[in-house]
Amino acid sequence: MKIELKDRPVLRTLADGLFLVRSRREDADALAEFNAHIHSDEGFDKPDERVAAWTRDLLARPHPTFHADDCTLVVEAATGKIVSSMNLISQTWAYEGIPFGVGRPELVGTLPDYRNRGLVRLQFDEIHRWSAERGELVQGITGIPFYYRLFGYDMALELGGGRTGYEAQLPKLKDGEVEPFTVRPAVEADLPFLMDVYAHACKRQLITCVRDEAQWRYDLTGKSEKHVDRLEYRILERTGTNEPVGYFTHPWFTWDAGLIAHHYELKPGVSWLEVTPTVARYLWQTGETLWKQEGKPGTRTVYGFWFGSEHPAYEVFRDRLPRLREPYAWYIRVPDLPKFLRRIAPVLERRIADSVIVGYSGEVKVSFYRSGLRLALEKGQLTAVEAWMPTPEEHGSAAFPDLSFLQLVFGYRAFEELEHSYADCWYNNDETRVLLNTLFPKKASSVMMVN
Repeated sequence: MKIELKDRPVLRTLADGLFLVRSRREDADALAEFNAHIHSDEGFDKPDERVAAWTRDLLARPHPTFHADDCTLVVEAATGKIVSSMNLISQTWAYEGIPFGVGRPELVGTLPDYRNRGLVRLQFDEIHRWSAERGELVQGITGIPFYYRLFGYDMALELGGGRTGYEAQLPKLKDGEVEPFTVRPAVEADLPFLMDVYAHACKRQLITCVRDEAQWRYDLTGKSEKHVDRLEYRILERTGTNEPVGYFTHPWFTWDAGLIAHHYELKPGVSWLEVTPTVARYLWQTGETLWKQEGKPGTRTVYGFWFGSEHPAYEVFRDRLPRLREPYAWYIRVPDLPKFLRRIAPVLERRIADSVIVGYSGEVKVSFYRSGLRLALEKGQLTAVEAWMPTPEEHGSAAFPDLSFLQLVFGYRAFEELEHSYADCWYNNDETRVLLNTLFPKKASSVMMVN
């Protein structure tokens, strides 16, 4: 399908008859076709209709944060074909409750014959400019290993991962025993309940996604049936009283040899030990049904909980989830690190107040070798967060190569883990070590991203 360039503003005129432009609603089908080929796990010649549906939804359906012109397109004028594209999905995340804007680049792809021409870099420059104009302090993207490091990102935030079990570990109901909790599809009337339970769950995590009612409604009713990231929302109710006790989600198709729950939360005062067996049995039984409907060969073998590295269900189901898959990582970019740290200063000050160095006064100069950061505190309050440049005479108090400091800031790695991984990561004394460990402890995150 072709893109019409007539009467369309051009962002950049490129070599070889290529033009960089913004998307329009009428580009939905052409871009969906492009992305379905580029992002197919089965290969270019086997387009993924689920990715196509996601693309069409973004451009042609109402979305709480995305607009039809939020994609960049590199178009060949002679043929009207899209040769490269990406987009920006704006959203709000929170750092222990403090909100900040995030721009999420997604669906980054280029036709094979047009790669290695710098087209992706040009589009990232444009996308980063849009994100800055929106006041977003961070950009985050999920993707293949290493690639996005080329554009100022580092793998610095937990993504995915979880645990799965097999039929042998599945808790069975005894003869004559009734399922203690029932499972039903969530409806719009459940939105207040979903939001309340989610807000309670966010207290466990370092980084979370701030989701208003419009976002919840979009996830529940706004996505088309084949959207690759559409989830089925299920409400858990106590049998007999119909009291809602929690919710969970799973994809509309099987994955990883079975059906995987992506989110599972309970309201305060409800026992994970009581409810979790019901969820596991539902996943197993529903996974079996879907597996047959999808016509997949063999048999479905697992049920899974895909909640990252930490979750209450893991504690009560440890022996029933023997297969472990370590989390992957978000690529994170923070173009103005001092500005971001000033944004989350209340969290940093609270950590000092609750620590062994309560009331701390002093400063730390952190070297990134080609740039740096200076933090100053007075009686536990941050008085300065600013850029600082190391010199041959002044090496600073600690050093983190490349962008590895972001892993500390986003709780992905502890200081000692970074020190072990990087020979050129160091600190000069115990005071520096304790201060940085206090300000930036390792902590799990769970970002229920906006798609």
